[in-house]
Amino acid sequence: MNGAPSQGVSALGRAERSEWVPTTTPLTVTIVMPCLNEAETLATCIRKALAAIGEVGCSGEVLVADNGSTDGSQQIAVEEGARVVDVPVRGYGAALMAGIAAVQSKYVLMADADDSYNFFDLPKFIASLDAGADLAMGNRFYDIAPGAMPFLHRYLGNPVLSMIGRVFFHIPVRDFHCGIRAFRRSAIMSLDLRTTGMEFASEMVVRASLAGLRLSEVPTSLKPDGRSRAPHLKTWRDGWRHLRFLLIYSPRWLFLYPGVFAAVLGFAISAWLLPGPRNVGGLRFDVDTLVYALGLMIIGIHSMAFAACGKIYAMTSGLLPTDERTRRIFKYINLERGLIVSAFLLVIGFGAAFLSVAVWFKASLGDLNPDAILRITLPSVVAIILGFELAMLSFFLSLLGMPIRAGFTNTRTT
Repeated sequence: MNGAPSQGVSALGRAERSEWVPTTTPLTVTIVMPCLNEAETLATCIRKALAAIGEVGCSGEVLVADNGSTDGSQQIAVEEGARVVDVPVRGYGAALMAGIAAVQSKYVLMADADDSYNFFDLPKFIASLDAGADLAMGNRFYDIAPGAMPFLHRYLGNPVLSMIGRVFFHIPVRDFHCGIRAFRRSAIMSLDLRTTGMEFASEMVVRASLAGLRLSEVPTSLKPDGRSRAPHLKTWRDGWRHLRFLLIYSPRWLFLYPGVFAAVLGFAISAWLLPGPRNVGGLRFDVDTLVYALGLMIIGIHSMAFAACGKIYAMTSGLLPTDERTRRIFKYINLERGLIVSAFLLVIGFGAAFLSVAVWFKASLGDLNPDAILRITLPSVVAIILGFELAMLSFFLSLLGMPIRAGFTNTRTT
């Protein structure tokens, strides 16, 4: 971190240029800008940010989290009175995390240094935080100037990803990826945010909601940025990174719900076909369909197992809070009960296997009707596979769940 010249803003809005040193006077707000080769627009953004702080009439500073610029952005920031923090780890999230960590103020407003955001919306963000919000999210869709947001971002990427975030995590935020937002520094620092790329924007919102922080939405605007080069954001790569994050942070939607659907559908079709072939509208469904139905059921059960492992790992590693529902489930689903169910499945599986051998002996070890014998051997194999896997899964979940049984203080339903 570099202690660089900074321009403090007084309550009257008068700028004074001086060498930056840690202040003993508590700052109200710091405007943090991630920066990677933003020489074209950085000076304009810093001037607007300082003017916005002056209009609010509070103590504040501008901090530029530089991500390895080679175009002189650092010097521009120093000359304009901003404090510069050098961030060697590349990435949007890495720059912001380092910048936020270096902040001394109560509030932080983060915004890109491309001159696309309106820094003079700062009073609305401050007012939202003063009213009790921990994270005040900007919503650009109230006022998007022509050409400010690419068509795919405006009508597909952002709305779809924001909708997924609302559905998965019940978060009343309509613009998950808005680059201008304000928050209480202490609240966001407590989240232990980890992503270093563009998905940092989603992580902040999701982790804040899961931690029970108070979220609000502030109408803001977006205009075309002032750069002549292409933006750092890559539509498909970064869109996938956001989607990947949302899926990974929701084992229910990634593993559990698809698994339950597949297991129930596979079981239903299997039970329908076990007594014999079925004819529907002139189509005949027999053991071939039964094979795929049993396979679908196995896939579904495996997915449900991944959901359990993923949820427990996420809680024990601090990625997700421990919730009371999981505690209650662990009171009833434990190693011993899992082994009992495993033994039951193995008894059924090996019993059916012995039955199939008995049928074979009854036929004098000769040829058997494949359609008939497969209705015994296929369920037998499935029961044996699931029996052994359930035994191993029970031991593995017991290992993962040890910290949960020991107890966590951070409890919240997710």
